[in-house]
Amino acid sequence: MISYNPRDWFSFITRFHKADTFRQLLPLIILISLYSAGIAWLELYYFRLSEKSFVRNIPIMHSLLGFAISMLLVFRTNTAYDRWWEGRKLWGALVNNSRNLAMKLDSMLAPEETAHRAFFRKAIPAFASALHNHLHKEQTRIELFADEEHSHVFRQIDEQKHIPNQVALLLYRHIQLLVKEGKLSPEQLLFINSELQSFTDICGACERIKNTPIPFSYSVFIKKFIFFYIMTLPVGYVFQLGFYVVPVVAFIFYVLASLELIAEEIEDPFSGDSNDVPTEMLAKNIHRHVAEII
Repeated sequence: MISYNPRDWFSFITRFHKADTFRQLLPLIILISLYSAGIAWLELYYFRLSEKSFVRNIPIMHSLLGFAISMLLVFRTNTAYDRWWEGRKLWGALVNNSRNLAMKLDSMLAPEETAHRAFFRKAIPAFASALHNHLHKEQTRIELFADEEHSHVFRQIDEQKHIPNQVALLLYRHIQLLVKEGKLSPEQLLFINSELQSFTDICGACERIKNTPIPFSYSVFIKKFIFFYIMTLPVGYVFQLGFYVVPVVAFIFYVLASLELIAEEIEDPFSGDSNDVPTEMLAKNIHRHVAEII
């Protein structure tokens, strides 16, 4: 049974100022508030628009466009989350396939084959480390495979090439070597082929997500839509709310813009943000689990 603590809600409320979207949007929220206050002052005290002014009817436009903007944002966030979730599933498959490959090799290799066991104990998790660095190469400046435990494996690797492919190639070559030496049978090779092939498949799927962002024109259109929607809100709602239109418009802007920012952050699950797929942690888990198995 899941326990529920109402105080968790209050803890999130008290940390409201620490939210990433709020910090990013704070300058714009202040500008929107000043703009709304200026519009309210102009309409109420400078132009002295009456209740019969046609400007009062502008909220009709907002009621018509409200459904459209909500549908666009729902589609935007759902599409971004699907990309994030696909990335998480791919790395979950990498974890499982790495374990399965380690289990199969542990059962196939004789206990005295310590050198071959040591190779796979280091090469299998090395692929996950290589894929992590490959996907984050634009955001991080981590030296590739600097740990000593993987050093002997990567002496054969040219860092100018596609490193995950080279690690997978080393695994294939070593498996073929075991078959030639008679330490693995052709039937056993077929038995582990699906796990070996899945490494490259997972890498390609992650690259597809990484290298195929949401169309720029679509993202720009949503931002423009939100901007003009917010800019016209105080013009019509001043008659109903007076200067209370300032916090109302600021809050609506915060909600709409936050949804767009969240979608932007999670649409690339390998960008190095705090809400991305924890590939580094998963790579370390693979290293620990494979070391326990082999």
